[in-house]
Amino acid sequence: MRTALLQSSGRPGSVAENLKVLDAAAGRAAEAGAGLLVTSEMFLTGYAIGDGVGRLAEPADGEAADAVAELACRHGLAVAYGYPERAAEAVFNSVQLISADGTRLAGYRKTHLFGPFEREVFTPGDEPVVQAELGGLRIGLMICYDVEFPENVRAHALAGTDLLVVPTAQMHPFQFVAESLVPVRAFENQLYVAYVNRAGQEGDFEFVGLSVLAGPDGTARARAGRGEDLVLADVDPAVLAASRAANPYLSDRRPGLYGSLGIPG
Repeated sequence: MRTALLQSSGRPGSVAENLKVLDAAAGRAAEAGAGLLVTSEMFLTGYAIGDGVGRLAEPADGEAADAVAELACRHGLAVAYGYPERAAEAVFNSVQLISADGTRLAGYRKTHLFGPFEREVFTPGDEPVVQAELGGLRIGLMICYDVEFPENVRAHALAGTDLLVVPTAQMHPFQFVAESLVPVRAFENQLYVAYVNRAGQEGDFEFVGLSVLAGPDGTARARAGRGEDLVLADVDPAVLAASRAANPYLSDRRPGLYGSLGIPG
């Protein structure tokens, strides 16, 4: 499945403008044969928008979700997008996956919140592994800081995730995460990782770009630069199967040893 990574901070504070950016990117991705388009963390509203997070937060089935479903249908590709999700009195940092026919396939709420800003405005999610079937692949969802915890990604590997979709807001000086850590996560867990960042200055944050689709061999199948970008690469089940057959990490695990470390088998 050809996968498109939309590296963009959009237009912080304007859901309407960000939907226009997403619509244009979906058109370009579809023309290039993509079956899935992935955005950055909090793409629909912007990340560094202060109390705008609460004001712009919507339920998973809100107007913005309907708008994304409409453009997914019109362009004929699935979309995974980051947004603030309102549920009762809580606001979550979320990603939602919508299929090419407009069906809401899965929603994930960020479980590991990063820094004072996120902890002040968001409630952490409590479901570590969220998956959906798409195009013959098992898609897993995660957000930014979550991927830096090896237990999280290993849980996805053990649950059979083929492509781990990770909208992110990776900022300076932590670019080594995009450059080095994410490809290693893909290799050690034998899955693809689509890590999709924001770009440029936003409030007090400088986002480093460097979005990557990392393969199970630990290489970058596609890599963006530091600015706004749309990059594409294929997630190939045959490559994944061959890599898993050749790499023994998961089969060589010894879960009985891990209990003393506080790690479930």
